[in-house]
Amino acid sequence: MINIFFKNKGPFKIKKLLKLSNIDNKNSSSDQIQDIKDLLSATKSDITFFHTRKYHSLALKTKASYCITTNNLSQFLPTTCKKIIVQNVLIATAKITEIFYPNSVTDDFDINVKDIKKTVHQKKVNFGQNVLIGKNVKIGTNCSIGHNTILEGNVIIGNNCSIGSNVIIRNTVIHNNVSVLDSCVIGKKGFGFFPNKEKNIRYPHIGIVIINDNVEIGCNSTIDRGSMSNTIIGKNTYLDNQVHIAHNNRIGDNCIIAGQVGFAGSSILGNNVMIGGQAGISGHLTIGNNVKIAGGSGVIKDISDNSRVMGYPAQDLKKFIKNNK
Repeated sequence: MINIFFKNKGPFKIKKLLKLSNIDNKNSSSDQIQDIKDLLSATKSDITFFHTRKYHSLALKTKASYCITTNNLSQFLPTTCKKIIVQNVLIATAKITEIFYPNSVTDDFDINVKDIKKTVHQKKVNFGQNVLIGKNVKIGTNCSIGHNTILEGNVIIGNNCSIGSNVIIRNTVIHNNVSVLDSCVIGKKGFGFFPNKEKNIRYPHIGIVIINDNVEIGCNSTIDRGSMSNTIIGKNTYLDNQVHIAHNNRIGDNCIIAGQVGFAGSSILGNNVMIGGQAGISGHLTIGNNVKIAGGSGVIKDISDNSRVMGYPAQDLKKFIKNNK
């Protein structure tokens, strides 16, 4: 899939790519690298990265020609994938990603937006005051947009969508019958950086947000775009007010997420999941189908299908009640 939001400056020869990234590697190959992608989506023309054993099953199957990794993890990669050994995989990945996508680190406002009255959308969209639209924005039929809302360049909105007032949407594809309530921010960069005493190193975010059919996003919610993969909201999922979904999360279908729930990055939520208010979901977790998470819980481990959990750390509901009589 071509990224319509961030322009790829590749291809680069692997030797030049490593030199520009200040990565000490003896590789002198002239192989052309088209892009940087995650382990699953990478092809033989791409470079990928592998930084934690948690993803060893994906590493075994990657089709990438090159992989940034550590010496300890390199054993899990196929022989067709050449290893680039570094001390810090994520910092090296960030440097290479920025070379391919130099505009992905910052989130400057879109200087090319125009008043909707000066665009082709004025005749088919019901809109309020001070609505701004970027270049190449696509809006379906029977849509409404509230006051002071901004849709930045290349954003796609499906049919029968309602976008509230004071909303900012960038780097996002929204399907049909979606409601985004007032003061939401969707598609901004995620909270990804590496602490440094002199200057923190930002992690580029080249993913997007995809919101599927029949979703509702409550007021003042934020959904971050993906870093390497995409942030996805499944169909018929409802988010209450002040929900935060960080980069790379994949939320399943028919989920109900109550107010002030926060998701750290890169977790996977199954279908038909219900989460009570003010619960927190840690990063890189897998939560199964039909799971119920009580309000105020802190989820720090994977949860299997059909579970009901409560507390911090979240545990089986019956066990929690027994231990807290």
